[in-house]
Amino acid sequence: MCQLAQSSQAAPTNVGRIHSVVSPFRARVRRALAAGLGTAAVAALAPLGLAQPAAAATTPICTSAKNPALAARLSRDIASALRGRYDTYALSVWDQRTGVSCALHSSWHFDSASVVKATIMGAVLRRAEDEHRYLDSFEVSNLRTMIENSDNQSATNLWDNLGMAELNHFLRLVGMTNTHLGEGGYWGLTQITAHDEMRLLDAFTDRTDVLSPAGKAYALGLMGHVESDQRWGTPYGTPAGVAAHNKNGWLPRASLGWRVHSIGVFTSKTKDYRMVVLTDNQSTMGYGITTIERVALAVHDDLGRYNAPRAAAQTAPQLTPAAPSGTAGDGSAPYGTVKQ
Repeated sequence: MCQLAQSSQAAPTNVGRIHSVVSPFRARVRRALAAGLGTAAVAALAPLGLAQPAAAATTPICTSAKNPALAARLSRDIASALRGRYDTYALSVWDQRTGVSCALHSSWHFDSASVVKATIMGAVLRRAEDEHRYLDSFEVSNLRTMIENSDNQSATNLWDNLGMAELNHFLRLVGMTNTHLGEGGYWGLTQITAHDEMRLLDAFTDRTDVLSPAGKAYALGLMGHVESDQRWGTPYGTPAGVAAHNKNGWLPRASLGWRVHSIGVFTSKTKDYRMVVLTDNQSTMGYGITTIERVALAVHDDLGRYNAPRAAAQTAPQLTPAAPSGTAGDGSAPYGTVKQ
């Protein structure tokens, strides 16, 4: 992993103000108001600086006009997977073949950590297509190390090379209207939602208006070859014969503990589904991984094995053995406050 990630295009610092880029408490206020809490309840969060346990969903997590029974089963299984988890989480699932769609807290904002590297990749690929050219050697080398090795310097190189205008153009094209790029060059503090991350995965798969078939295959090819210690999260429990393509993020900060995220696309001759699970407010990386993998196991068992023999019952997963066990995080943003 390279040094702490900050773009060389950081905003001038002569004002001398120091604060968190997109205050975590402001993000919590947005989440609380979106959940229907009153201002008094929101104010009560201020001294704690921590999210409260998510309330039980009042509507089904998953729906499908084509396969309502499957959607109901997956709703129950996801709810069971999350029962008792104290971290903050959001998810989105879409299965092109069965028509099952799931969403839970999908409009809540999280610091992106290294998950934003998939967005950077998409913007690079789209720019090359807009300019009717192949990727150049600079783009090829930095894309590979950014996605396969989660290299931060490569992400900074591409972020700076694209510029904010090009990145925002890509966000508008994809329809990621609730994604806000990290300020001051801190791309790891980009604010993301599960809903928008699902739109990004759609752009890498079924949509035809963002990337060409070659561009989509290139993106999935890189995500399908991430190094072995980054194959935790959404790939957990992937059925045999189904290819997993993922990008993860894992970042601790002084407030809200660890941010642990995983996005993934899962394909075979008969399967085409994807999932996003975003988490924060946990004391260890391992706890976040387990939250994600409990959801992933339910999704793979219900969607990945749909119309196939059911797998034997499995116990709730613990920390994936291949997952990074250190506490340094992915280095995508500072631990404390940052200058703008």
